[in-house]
Amino acid sequence: MNITKRLFACVMVTVVLFSFSVAVTAAEDKGYIVVTDTVKADSGNDIADEIQKLIDSNPNRTIYFPDGEYLLGNPIYTPADPTKSVSIELSDFAVLKATEDWKAGEAIVQLGGKDPANETATNGSNYSLEGGIIDGSSVANGVSINSGRETAIRNVSIKNTVVGLHIMNGANSGSSDADIFGVNIIGTGKTDSVGILIEGHDNTITNVRIGNIFTGVHLKAAGNMMRNVHPLYYSDYTDYQNSCGFLDEAGNNWYDYCYSDQFAISFRTTDWGENFYNDCYCFWYSPQGEKHTAFRADKQFNATITNFKAGFGADCENVVLTVGENGGNGIIENIEIQADTKDNTYKKYLENQITLEQLLILSGVFIGMLVLVTVANFVYIKKNLKK
Repeated sequence: MNITKRLFACVMVTVVLFSFSVAVTAAEDKGYIVVTDTVKADSGNDIADEIQKLIDSNPNRTIYFPDGEYLLGNPIYTPADPTKSVSIELSDFAVLKATEDWKAGEAIVQLGGKDPANETATNGSNYSLEGGIIDGSSVANGVSINSGRETAIRNVSIKNTVVGLHIMNGANSGSSDADIFGVNIIGTGKTDSVGILIEGHDNTITNVRIGNIFTGVHLKAAGNMMRNVHPLYYSDYTDYQNSCGFLDEAGNNWYDYCYSDQFAISFRTTDWGENFYNDCYCFWYSPQGEKHTAFRADKQFNATITNFKAGFGADCENVVLTVGENGGNGIIENIEIQADTKDNTYKKYLENQITLEQLLILSGVFIGMLVLVTVANFVYIKKNLKK
């Protein structure tokens, strides 16, 4: 039996080593710089400076991280200058992890964090981060895009971060033009935890899942597209009534099949700018807090909402729409509401549906016209009888 176990163990070790060798060989065959050729994974030591030297000494190359944990005591920066830029690729189980004494407010990976530039024509301008795990150890931010154009982040898991992804004010007159796809973000569960913070314009965020955060997506810039973005609240309900799935301070952003789950406020706008929501949804699976709000407009309501569904829970005040200021040119088309709600504010903005208030006004106009016609006919008949 012992011999069998030993043989099995030897076979498993051989398989693991072979798989690792195949992955590294594939990376080398592509011409990638393999980090473990010069830096040891799983050492338990801070290797941020060694990683930075690899980045700085290998312009226009892909830096590949095999499986393992890479402990970082300070951020690593990629250049935005296209003559110096690199792409970073991590294997599925490669982890870039922050040390516990991390400086607050800093992201672990800062794309375009050095040698800023605003260019797309020169080879090297379209750099990227792909694969693996970014672990903030509950103290660091995850990934930031500081400069450059058309930066891509694909298939990355960002865990235990205060701010998962931060797209800063872009190099192209505020436009950052980033493409984010297939990213999973898990926050710290605290009230300062944000999934995605967007300060640059013209970004596309697609197929993103966000959990254990207080604010799912916080937009401070316009011209951004959210498609299939799903923030989920499951923190400890501290200050729950201010939790928000999508907080939009800019307006003129687009949301397609976005889904806010269990936040006190699902979608919130703080300015008059127009937003467009298509096939969006919000849901509450347990009756937390005193009030659940699908849409909140701090000022006038100017959004266009099409094919929206709200799955409210029981034992709570359910509100479809709350508006801070009267007026606005908002439109709501085709809305489905699950569970009871006493809220009628949203009905003022329903497209092609007459509200009770509008019906009373129309009825008053009709009655007034009928009275005028009756009086006119009476006067006409009376004059003719005298003749």
